[in-house]
Amino acid sequence: MSTQHQWPKLPPVQTGIRGRCPRCGEGKIFDGFLTMAKGCKVCGLDYSFADPADGPALFVICFGCIPAVAFGIWLEIAFTAPYWVHLITTLPLILLTCIHDAAPTERLADRKPVFLQGPGRPVGNGRRRRTGHQFDE
Repeated sequence: MSTQHQWPKLPPVQTGIRGRCPRCGEGKIFDGFLTMAKGCKVCGLDYSFADPADGPALFVICFGCIPAVAFGIWLEIAFTAPYWVHLITTLPLILLTCIHDAAPTERLADRKPVFLQGPGRPVGNGRRRRTGHQFDE
C-alpha cells in the first residue's frame, strides 16, 4: 500500500488562468497581484520550481504593449490628434493591455511541463535529471 497521495490530472490552462495550484487545483499560486506564493497551502507543493522570471513580461510587451503603442502612433500620424485625444484613447488602451494582461500571462507561464521544472526535479518518468556527470539533489 502506497503512502503517497495520488493527485488527479488537471487541465493546465484551466488551473493556470484561475491561478490555482498545478497539483491539487485548490491552493492559490499568487499572494498578491504578481507575487508568487512560497507553496500551496492545501497540498504543500513547493512553488520554487515555477519561477517564470521575465517570461510573462515578454509576452505582455509583445502582444499587448506594442500593438497599443502602434495604435497611438497611427492615431498621431493619421489624424494629428491633440494630447487630450491620446489621453482618452491611447493611454487607457496601453494600461488595459499591459497591466490587465500581466497576471493571467504570468499564471499561464507558471504552468511548465514536468520535464522543464529545473535540475533535480523529476523528469516525466520520475527519474532525476542529470547535469554533467552527477545527479542534482
